[in-house]
Amino acid sequence: MAQYTIDVTKPLATIHREIYGHFAEHLGRGIYQGIFVGENSPIPNVNGMRCDVVEALRAIRVPVLRWPGGCFADEYHWMDGIGAKEQRKRMINTHWGGVVEDNSFGTHEFFELCRQLDCMAYVNGNGGSGTVQEVSEWGEYMTFDGVSPMTGLRAKNGREKPWRVDWFGVGNENWGCGGNMNPEYYAELYRRYQTYVREYDKNLPIRKVCCGANVDDYEWTEQVLATCFRRTKPEQHGFMDGLSLHYYVHPEGWEVKGSATDFDTECFYRTLYKANFMEELVEKHGAILDKYDPDKHIGLIVDEWGTWYTVEPGTNPGFLYQQNTMRDALVAALTLNIFNKHAARVRMANIAQMVNVLQSVLLTEGDKMIKTPTYHVFDLFKEHQDAQLVESRIETEAIGAGEWTVPDLTESASVSADGTLHVTVANLDPARERSIETTLRGLVPTQVTARLLSGEMHAMNTFSAPDGVTAVPFAGVDCRDNTLRFTLPPCSVASLCIK
Repeated sequence: MAQYTIDVTKPLATIHREIYGHFAEHLGRGIYQGIFVGENSPIPNVNGMRCDVVEALRAIRVPVLRWPGGCFADEYHWMDGIGAKEQRKRMINTHWGGVVEDNSFGTHEFFELCRQLDCMAYVNGNGGSGTVQEVSEWGEYMTFDGVSPMTGLRAKNGREKPWRVDWFGVGNENWGCGGNMNPEYYAELYRRYQTYVREYDKNLPIRKVCCGANVDDYEWTEQVLATCFRRTKPEQHGFMDGLSLHYYVHPEGWEVKGSATDFDTECFYRTLYKANFMEELVEKHGAILDKYDPDKHIGLIVDEWGTWYTVEPGTNPGFLYQQNTMRDALVAALTLNIFNKHAARVRMANIAQMVNVLQSVLLTEGDKMIKTPTYHVFDLFKEHQDAQLVESRIETEAIGAGEWTVPDLTESASVSADGTLHVTVANLDPARERSIETTLRGLVPTQVTARLLSGEMHAMNTFSAPDGVTAVPFAGVDCRDNTLRFTLPPCSVASLCIK
């Protein structure tokens, strides 16, 4: 029986709700058909946004949404997406699928989606093919409440009052699709562009995100920070509130990637092993940040993460549409527990992507919608949002196939404002159950409720069987004094709420 200790008297950091953020790019059926169907669609919608999708996303409390990219952000010119839809520019989406982008989903539609989701807005500006003027005027259009050409244009397009931009990123993957820049060059560009992302209302701060590294490119992190911190005042913190990091799990490698649904046990473990690499990335990039920002003013922003497989047979390779199994659910649980454990540095994370693209939480097909196993993990973990991470430790053993080994158990624990203890724990073993004895320090529980997501590692939801994998009440928790005992089935994720 694995021993698990949670000490509620030792708070460590706030788990900011943005860690449970999402990402929607102009890519495949992610926005069009997935989220936005237009006001005249027979699919039930409010101002063009699918009612079923919005309802499902509100249920998991989506805290922040990143848009419009991704690689698309650095070829996106925001003025193409405002004004009468029939007059908006049409273009070829050269990054994703070579299809026509009609710009019917633009700035106004994005903020309408954020309104319906009741979430924060994370806007990614064009630092690759755009200009300082373009970024500056977009900020003015979105956030200025005064007299100016951009506010006049906004009013002409039907919006008198400004919106709130919570986060603004200067460019995306500027080491690659965003311009193939060297770190010093990008850092100088970032310093310039962020200057013109103005905060017109000091009571509504815009947090600025600098483009960080791809995976383990620690040189990028070091050089960008060195350049941004050069000749600055201490309180300027390198002109940034966040530094991004991108990491995708490719089980078979970048070129082949591997199937989302047809995999053996070795590939299952290889996937989890690569997902677990996130912890090393957070720690090592965090250590470089500590040199420049020891007080942790700058958040590590993991604004693209998740599994990336070969697309489903018969689909456009540029649409990145893939199925989602219990393997993905375990990747999500493992990754979110890592982010929770490193909440002192990880300030935001955005799974890629929200609907119909990569490790989606929802899949749509015409007027049908299904919740993926990953969706149910976000549902189980949502109580961690804005709660206080507390000290916790669990005994683990290594499991795996050959060199691909991972701990059998992953966990995190937090206390919300009302004093409720929230625990998320996953059994990564696809074949054996795990019994756990939990000792609570500083809390004698009077009420315990729990939910469980489990299934064979290939288990998934389909449009013909949408509820094959779903979270259900978990009645197997034995509570005695300050000790809890429970047994997790193979390949499972559980959440416990303890009062």
